[in-house]
Amino acid sequence: MDWLPIDLNTLWFLLVGVLFAGYAILDGFDLGVGVLHLFSRTDEERRVNLNAIGPVWDGNEVWLVTGGGALFAAFPEVYATVFSGFYLAFFALLAGLIFRAVAIDFRSKLKYRWWRQAWDISFSCASILCSFIIGVAMGNIARGVPLDADYEYAGTLWTLLNPYALWMGVTTVALFAMHGAIYLHLKTAGDYHQKVRGWIQPAMIAFILCYALFTLATLLYVPHITDALRDQPTYFVLVVLVILAIANIPRAIYHDQGWLAFLSSVVAMALLMGLFGIGMYPYLIYSIPETANSLDIYNGASSTKTLGIMGIIAAIGVPLVLGYTAIIYWIFRGKVRLDEMSY
Repeated sequence: MDWLPIDLNTLWFLLVGVLFAGYAILDGFDLGVGVLHLFSRTDEERRVNLNAIGPVWDGNEVWLVTGGGALFAAFPEVYATVFSGFYLAFFALLAGLIFRAVAIDFRSKLKYRWWRQAWDISFSCASILCSFIIGVAMGNIARGVPLDADYEYAGTLWTLLNPYALWMGVTTVALFAMHGAIYLHLKTAGDYHQKVRGWIQPAMIAFILCYALFTLATLLYVPHITDALRDQPTYFVLVVLVILAIANIPRAIYHDQGWLAFLSSVVAMALLMGLFGIGMYPYLIYSIPETANSLDIYNGASSTKTLGIMGIIAAIGVPLVLGYTAIIYWIFRGKVRLDEMSY
């Protein structure tokens, strides 16, 4: 592997980051649709919501499974620490994902109003819960968590529920809501299309306000996450590109270019995940207050031989996942049209 321009540990850091970023982008919009679901008042509107994500939501979650598998193979020490220390949080995330899936499949089995409303509430609440937990987990990874000398989590559940991580959870819910509103705008038509259009600006404003406060909190209380930006000012270009991508969303919506607005949202989320990765590198779990106990891409990694073998497998598997995703989105492109086979 001497021909690689970067070492295998860095390569796997990038690959795991890409997989989790792909999950955030793809499952982010269908979680966002769930966050907004109860704002749709009629049964037909809610059926449109479910059918907008129906063909793709389970495929989107493949990225989470793949990312978890890659983390286990490449950085087993990190996997063990995270999944044991964050056990209750991840169990709640799993429960939320299960309830979302059940709600999508069961809602239209019966036509009783109470039945459908119950599953609508389940779908929306589970989507909000999942979005929030994902944000809280990322907030704790960025802020740092207490690890002992054996790299085991030394805190409690309440340690994870700190103000910084909780606000990251709120910001993530707002981001996914914006992303989901843009996706619904792309997939809907008629009066509902205009109604969804009216959701985008409030969702954008909510996200921008949340993210501005989160950025200020990061600068004040989590300075290590911005060290890379201070050391390499060229990374600030990514910040400018994020601003331009978000600013392009209302312009694209005004010209009814739903695909361009959604693409801008995707680019903004990808860049935000990139900034997160730059801020974390080379750490995977930052330990506070004992920084020496942190897990990075070297002390938390598998052997070089394992990383090399897994790299060959990834070179085969990742294109297959990308190809599968592209085919599914191409097949189910266009506006949602309800029929007797719809949810």
